[in-house]
Amino acid sequence: MLPVTLSHFQTQLFPRNREVPTGIILSPDLGLTEIEATLGPLGLFLPNGEHLDWDAIDEITSSENGCFAIQDGQPKKIQVFSATTNRLCSLMPTAGAPTMLVAGFTMHRIKDCDPYQDGLAKVQAIAPIQGVVLDTATGLGYTAIEAARTAVHVHTIELDSGAQEIARQNPWSQALFDHPAITQHLGDCDELVETFPEGMFDRIIHDPPVISLAGQLYGAEFYRKLHRVLRARGRLFHYIGNPESRSMMNVTRGVSDRLRTAGFSRVRPWPEAFGVVAEK
Repeated sequence: MLPVTLSHFQTQLFPRNREVPTGIILSPDLGLTEIEATLGPLGLFLPNGEHLDWDAIDEITSSENGCFAIQDGQPKKIQVFSATTNRLCSLMPTAGAPTMLVAGFTMHRIKDCDPYQDGLAKVQAIAPIQGVVLDTATGLGYTAIEAARTAVHVHTIELDSGAQEIARQNPWSQALFDHPAITQHLGDCDELVETFPEGMFDRIIHDPPVISLAGQLYGAEFYRKLHRVLRARGRLFHYIGNPESRSMMNVTRGVSDRLRTAGFSRVRPWPEAFGVVAEK
């Protein structure tokens, strides 16, 4: 069971009258569920026996980009320095599901969009989700979790053990570790895709980091590998970025051209999910 996990979205709602103990409703898991707790002059008392004093509460409230696991009365920021990538990974709160920060980049759309809804849009781009699905970049696992609702099985690949550890501490990611239809693979996607049989996947969700962090995952050689493991008439979604950005317009054109070169057909923009859809 995960510890109570809080961010400023929860603690900034606390009543500021500290003189009399007061019952409050609190989400212990970044907005997923609610519990009853007690707030008073000595701080927050949780039903699991944990206690946070006001200094600890104020520390959480003052951190706009941090999520905190409560352990032995102390808030521990959820972050990991990855030995794989030499980048800092951390869990970043939003008003809905949290996202992950990697080297200062958010791994989901957060402007006018909830990160979980961002993942849902990517899955819906190649609906109906059926058969066996490949998710090339696990992250927090939102796309894999959503795809597993209807897929026979989902294989999801994560390069970074640090990112995987952040997902393990994220309340919104727990189905990634519990769902019987999800298999996680830790390693280089470019290499692991070569180990899958030809035509294994009915759907592929390719949601790589930004091109500056993972340029090889935007290349024609990698696209040929994805084409090989996709079955005939299978569908691919490729996340790129904001289609209204001039730089992303150029990337989208390049990606579309290289997908066609790799053998994909019916390559078309899918602006609702900031990417393109293609078929084999």
